[in-house]
Amino acid sequence: MSSTFSRLFLLAASVTPALAFCGAHTHLDRRAEGEAVPIAEFGYTGTVGPVLWSQLDPAANALCSTGANQSPINMVEGQFTLLPASEVQLTIPDVPEGATFENLGSTVEVVMKGKGGTFVLEGKTFTLEQFHFHHPSEHVDNGVSMPMEMHMVFSNEAEEIAVIGVYVDLVDVPAILQLHILPRRAPSTLLETIFSSIGEIASPGTETTTKPLVMSELVTLLKAGSFQRYTGSLTTPPCSENVAWSVATEKLRLSKTTYQAVRDVVGFNSRYPQNRLGDQNLLALALGGASAEAPKTEAPAVEAPANATVARRVRW
Repeated sequence: MSSTFSRLFLLAASVTPALAFCGAHTHLDRRAEGEAVPIAEFGYTGTVGPVLWSQLDPAANALCSTGANQSPINMVEGQFTLLPASEVQLTIPDVPEGATFENLGSTVEVVMKGKGGTFVLEGKTFTLEQFHFHHPSEHVDNGVSMPMEMHMVFSNEAEEIAVIGVYVDLVDVPAILQLHILPRRAPSTLLETIFSSIGEIASPGTETTTKPLVMSELVTLLKAGSFQRYTGSLTTPPCSENVAWSVATEKLRLSKTTYQAVRDVVGFNSRYPQNRLGDQNLLALALGGASAEAPKTEAPAVEAPANATVARRVRW
């Protein structure tokens, strides 16, 4: 281990453990009714960033630096199985009463627990718990990063986790629309509605209620394309593996003005792309744990497997 890495690891070990991850509102995040919005104790830069997540809580976060099937990844041929959306059952009712929108410090999140959203994958039914946003995208689309990515987190009674990832691209919106200059693609009404409240949760630990959400727009969009399926991990501590990922080929779009407002609140919150599935963890390689020519391990089958993380109370 180099002296530089040694100093960084010693510094990180003195930081408060990171009790937070992308599985908020699942079996891994048991919040009491009316409990205040928890604030993340991990981050994306410096000594609380992804390189040192495993040192924030060595017992809980070990997979962040040792796991061989970590997310996000570069979505290239051979890393996923393409599944037509027509073969997937995705149902998310509209939310006329609005939903809780909260700032966790690590991301902004729309709470969908109890709203009736379901995702049937490989014969297993998952329930939508929440969706949150990363800036820029965490998954890389064949080497290309997108401005943002939305993660829709589902869980089931067997305490398995499935996530739908949706890229968010930008679109120009003319200040004055005339019949002959209509934009080719319009911003997502759903995203524009959600982010119209971003100013109300500018500070970590705050929450508000969104305006009515028309979720049918999102469902219709996703069903028009396909899903890139693979088995990976949570993209935040504790980096639990056996997460069933479905990255959508269809993209949501956001106006540049709204994007700038979201960017100013969310900041940078993306984990760097991980090694190819089944290959040694990049951090293990960086620390000299094995040579770059280490033999590959077989990646797990592309299906919705049981999430191996033991249920415990974890906070953002």
